Amino acid sequence: MAELQRYKAVISYDGSAFSGFQIQPNGRTIQAELEKALAKMHKSEIVKIVGSGRTDAGVHAKGQVIHFDSPLQISVEQWKKGLNALLSHELVIMNLEKVASNFHARFDATEKTYVYKIYTQKTRDPFRYHYATHYPFSLNLDQIELAANYLVGTHDFTSFCSAKAEVLNKVRTVREIKLENMRDELIFTITGSGFLHNMVRIIVGTLLEVGSGKRNASDILGILQGCDRQLAGKTAPPQGLYLWKVEYNG
Repeated sequence: MAELQRYKAVISYDGSAFSGFQIQPNGRTIQAELEKALAKMHKSEIVKIVGSGRTDAGVHAKGQVIHFDSPLQISVEQWKKGLNALLSHELVIMNLEKVASNFHARFDATEKTYVYKIYTQKTRDPFRYHYATHYPFSLNLDQIELAANYLVGTHDFTSFCSAKAEVLNKVRTVREIKLENMRDELIFTITGSGFLHNMVRIIVGTLLEVGSGKRNASDILGILQGCDRQLAGKTAPPQGLYLWKVEYNG
């Protein structure tokens, strides 16, 4: 039997028609689509993939990272061309390379960046529905940025995590939260060492409540210290969220 080679791939997908990244009994998923394509290239042999993290239904990715092992002796160019020919139009392999056998897409990730898009025009736009969240209310951007500063650093983010999350340690480091105002679009860029389930969407939902005057910027301190999901704001909708980039040492 040929020796297994590990491959790392950067993938991009429109999550609108998917039930999330991870395989589930019912629903179309990113993982299932990729593994189906790999099975065709391996003559029906099952090849499992590992992702840098999961994305929920409706969430997109510009730079999700996966790894898989294969005995096939083909070039990375053939891999990329072959897989993209088998994948649907919503999912594409952007880059593929050989890596060491101990590389791990999830555990070796050092930093992730998420982008959340909001459009603020008064009338909703059906052509933007799947790719940005409609928020046609006035916002105080200075207050949003002030509140965001309280979230930067290493904190227990229990209040900004889904109550269904199974992980016990909810301490995470957020390195930067950047807000860009581009005509009728607000773009949040959030970078950190790792993120809890729904963490980015709860952060955005809470910052929008600050911007609309429902909360004070300084309330963020109490929300963090309270370690209670009910203290934070609503979870922002999934369609505005993009897993933008995953970083690795070297």
